[in-house]
Amino acid sequence: MPASVRVGYGLGSLCTGTFATVPGLLLLYYLTNVMAVPAAAAGVALFLPKAWDVLINPVVGALSDRSRFRGGPRRPFLLAGACTLPPLFALIFAAPPLRGMAAAGYAALLFLLAATAYAVFQVPYVTMPAEMTDDSEERGRVLGWRVAFLGSAILLSGAVAPAIAHAGGGDAPSRYRLMGLAVAALLAAGMFGAWFATRRAPVVTRSTAEPSLRGQLAVARGNRPFLFLAGMWTAQALAVGVMLAGVQYFATYVLGSAAAVTPLFACMIGPLALVMPLWNRLARNRGVKSAQFWASSLFLAAAAALVATPWAGPWSAYGAVAAVGVAYGGLQLLPLRMLADNLAADAARTGRQRAATFTGLWTAAETLAFALGAGAFAAVLAVTGFRSSEAGHQAAQPGSAFTGITLGMSLLPAALALLSLWLLHRYEEHPAGAASAPETRPPHEGGRDRTDTPEDETDRAE
Repeated sequence: MPASVRVGYGLGSLCTGTFATVPGLLLLYYLTNVMAVPAAAAGVALFLPKAWDVLINPVVGALSDRSRFRGGPRRPFLLAGACTLPPLFALIFAAPPLRGMAAAGYAALLFLLAATAYAVFQVPYVTMPAEMTDDSEERGRVLGWRVAFLGSAILLSGAVAPAIAHAGGGDAPSRYRLMGLAVAALLAAGMFGAWFATRRAPVVTRSTAEPSLRGQLAVARGNRPFLFLAGMWTAQALAVGVMLAGVQYFATYVLGSAAAVTPLFACMIGPLALVMPLWNRLARNRGVKSAQFWASSLFLAAAAALVATPWAGPWSAYGAVAAVGVAYGGLQLLPLRMLADNLAADAARTGRQRAATFTGLWTAAETLAFALGAGAFAAVLAVTGFRSSEAGHQAAQPGSAFTGITLGMSLLPAALALLSLWLLHRYEEHPAGAASAPETRPPHEGGRDRTDTPEDETDRAE
C-alpha cells in the first residue's frame, strides 16, 4: 500500500498513546494532590469511566462494522472521535472551584465522556490494519509505523505534560489547565491526521461483528488462542497502568522531587524507537511468541529491581526504568503482531472476517486494565495511609505510605508480568501463512453452531 497510508495511519497513535499515558500518569495525582480527593474516591473516579468502555467498545465495533458511510466503514468514526475527544480532555483538567467529593464527581463525568469519545476513535482505528492488507509482513510494516508514533506520543506527552503541570514548582491548578489544552492540541493533530491520511487506504476485506455483546463473547470463547492472548495483554496492560499511576508518586515521595517524573519517563520511553527494530528482528528470527517471552521477562526483572531504590539510590531507579523501557518497546509491538496473525488465522479457519469483534473486545480489555491499574495503585495508597491534600498545602505522609508507593511501583507490576508469562505459555501461536482453508460448517443444530475441539484446531493449523 502507499507509504503515505502507512505513515498516515500511524499518526492516529498520537491519540492512542497520549490518551493512554497522560490520564494514567497525572489524573490520580491531580485528584489527590491538587483537588483534595481522598485516594479511594479518586481510584473509583478513574475506574468507573474506563469500566464503561468494556460495554461501549464492542458496541462501537459492531456499529462501525455495519456502517455504510461514504467515507468508508471506519473513517467517519475516526472523524467523530477527533471532533469530541480533544475538548473533553481539556475540560477534565479545567480545575473548577471544586474540592473533595464534588471534584471527584466532576472528573468522573468528564472522564466518562472522554472515554466514550476515545472508544469511537480507537475501536475502528485498531481494526483497520486487518482490513487494509491480508499480508502478514505488510501488516508488520503498518504496525511498525503505529508503534513508532505511539512511542513518540508517549514520550512527548509523558515528558511535556508533567513539565507543564509542575512548571515553577508546586501544583497550581492553572498549570494543569494549560497542560490540558496542550495535550488536547496533540490529540487533535493525531486524530485529524489519521482521518485525512487514510482516505486512500485500501480495503481488501470487511469484518463482521456479532450483533450483541453476548454474541461477541461467545465468538471469543470459540477462539482459545485469542482468550490466552487477550488475557496476557490484559495482565501486561494492568502492570503498565500500575506503573503509570505510580511514577509521579514515586518521583515525588521516593526520589524526593515531583520534577523527577520527566527524566524517569524519558528513561522509560526513550529506548522505545531504538529497540523496536531489534524486537522486530528477534520476532522474525525466533518467532513472535519467543520475542514476547523475552520482553515480558525483562519487564518483570526490571520492575522488581525498583524495590531496592530506597537503599540503592536514584541512579539504580533510573537504570531499572530504562530496562523497563527496553522491554516496553517489545510489549507495545509484539502483542499487536500476534493479534493480527490470530485474526488472520481465525478468518482462514472459519471463513468469516470477525476483526471488529475481536478488536472491540481487545480494546475493552486494554482500557479496563489501565483503569484497574490506576485503581489498584489508588487502593495501595488508601491501605497504606496516604493523605490527600490541596494545591499549595501538601500533607505530611506516614512511613507506611512511602513503603506502599515503593511496593506498588515495583513488586505489584512484577507479579502481574509473571501472570502474563503464564498466559503467554498457554497461547498457541499461528505462524504467518500456516492457516488453512476455511472450514465447512454443517447446518445449525439445535440453534447452535458446531464447534471444533482445540485438537481439531491444532491439526488444521498444522
